[in-house]
Amino acid sequence: MEDCLRLVQEMALRVGTWERLNTELRELLRVRLGRDPKPSAGIVDSQSVKSTGVGGNERGFDPAKQVEGRKRHLLVDTEGMVLKAKVHSARVPDEDGIRLLLDPARDRLSRLAHLWVDAGYQGRGRRWAEEIMGLSVEVVRKPKKPLPEKVAKRWAAEWAKEGKAVDWQRLMPPKGFQVLARRWVVERTFAWISHNRRMAKDYERLCATGEAFVYAAMTRVMVRRLARA
Repeated sequence: MEDCLRLVQEMALRVGTWERLNTELRELLRVRLGRDPKPSAGIVDSQSVKSTGVGGNERGFDPAKQVEGRKRHLLVDTEGMVLKAKVHSARVPDEDGIRLLLDPARDRLSRLAHLWVDAGYQGRGRRWAEEIMGLSVEVVRKPKKPLPEKVAKRWAAEWAKEGKAVDWQRLMPPKGFQVLARRWVVERTFAWISHNRRMAKDYERLCATGEAFVYAAMTRVMVRRLARA
């Protein structure tokens, strides 16, 4: 096991080895699925994970998730395959993290034209992607919080006094779990990565090693899919 981990770390330090392997497999898999090897759309999201006492730089506290550690920032295609991974301190907000993620890969994402992101990227993160990267960015928001039934009935009663018949039930948002458009794709990718015990936390001294393990985890997923194709 130690030899396998040492191999991953050595390949991580050889610039882009795991990333190039991930790219070759992803493009081959997309062709098998009848897709263009170069995607035109993607989804961006981050995952804050706890770090350990191993040490190393680039660690911090994410106040939104209340997590001390690092962030795994991913750009995935509409199939959930990783286009680019970036590991950095959890203290970096998503609005700045998107620049760390996309800027180094700008030349390799020439066909990319559209992004889906969550509300954490609105503001300077979205503006940077649109103005500098030339992308169209769509913010996918969470559904509105349910309106209390008593409030809906009270509103309907007030409108009824004015001669307006309103069904209070139509004022209520849909109940139950709702799938957020496109965002479920990247959340599924985080789940695939988390199936590997090594990815339960950030155990790495170097961010580059953490990124290599993301690519290694996705290589495992894609090889299995290609074997079944």
